[in-house]
Amino acid sequence: MDEKILVVGGCGYIGSHVVRQLSESGRTVVVYDNLSTGFRDALLNGETLVEGDLADHEALDELFLQHRFTTVLHFAAAIIAPESVSLPLKYYGNNTRNTLGLLETCVRHAVKRFIFSSTAAVYGLPEEGVASEESALAPINPYGTSKLMSEWMLRDVSAAHGMQYVALRYFNVAGADPQARMGQRTPEATHLIKVACQAALGMRANVCIYGTDYPTPDGTGIRDYIHIEDLASAHLYALEYLEKGGQPTAMNVGYGRGSSVREVLAIVKELSGVDFTVLEAERRPGDPASLVAKADKIRSLTGWRPRFDNLKTIVGDAWHWESKLAGK
Repeated sequence: MDEKILVVGGCGYIGSHVVRQLSESGRTVVVYDNLSTGFRDALLNGETLVEGDLADHEALDELFLQHRFTTVLHFAAAIIAPESVSLPLKYYGNNTRNTLGLLETCVRHAVKRFIFSSTAAVYGLPEEGVASEESALAPINPYGTSKLMSEWMLRDVSAAHGMQYVALRYFNVAGADPQARMGQRTPEATHLIKVACQAALGMRANVCIYGTDYPTPDGTGIRDYIHIEDLASAHLYALEYLEKGGQPTAMNVGYGRGSSVREVLAIVKELSGVDFTVLEAERRPGDPASLVAKADKIRSLTGWRPRFDNLKTIVGDAWHWESKLAGK
């Protein structure tokens, strides 16, 4: 029997790239998405789309009865950390409660494998600005807490019911498909590289640096930017790891090196040829000075190797995508 994979939130930025790579690898994929932040036309290979909400448990049950999924990949979530501070219940509802409902459905239908879209925000403010999987789990905002609560549920469901899982803790995802077929499309996106490209295209009046007094070489925040194609491929490696009998675990997905806000803006200016306006503002609540991955575990356990580990490549692919979106 052809095993089917359910991708929840598969029309969003990250989910759609994973769906495309799964299809290209010969997998049969069904996507479940409420299209609140995703796009129907992000599915490029004719994948089955079922439009629905995770809060609709009856619809989920019908879907699982119809397709008998062996594997679920879960991307659906609210993801803006500063917003989570002012709207915490939105995040506990969208992220934690909806994951609970999805896990209940998976247990009822004996799903074997589950891959969860988690975040480096579970670490909060790691010592020295570097996080390994053994670092303290101490989120400083409801976004990180909501994801960590979901990881804990996964851990306990796995122990009780035998469902194998990998929680992938993302660092700063950026870039777009190198062929500019797909990329970040959320209208009010807060991702630095997207915002800077939009400023270079004249779609934003300026770019704001939030915090210039951090204890970093140039005073601005440092992040581990990872190309969306490399992040997406990590899910396929995680799936193969589980299919070969890998044990339940959490893994960081990053490159292990950071770039500052000023460094990113300089590369966007260089590649676009536009000297857009940059403003400086106070730090945002909940932003660590530095957040870089220690990501040896995913390499050793799954064999994952990044192919786009270069900030200019990431920015260049984002620039081509944003230019295409803007019709330029």
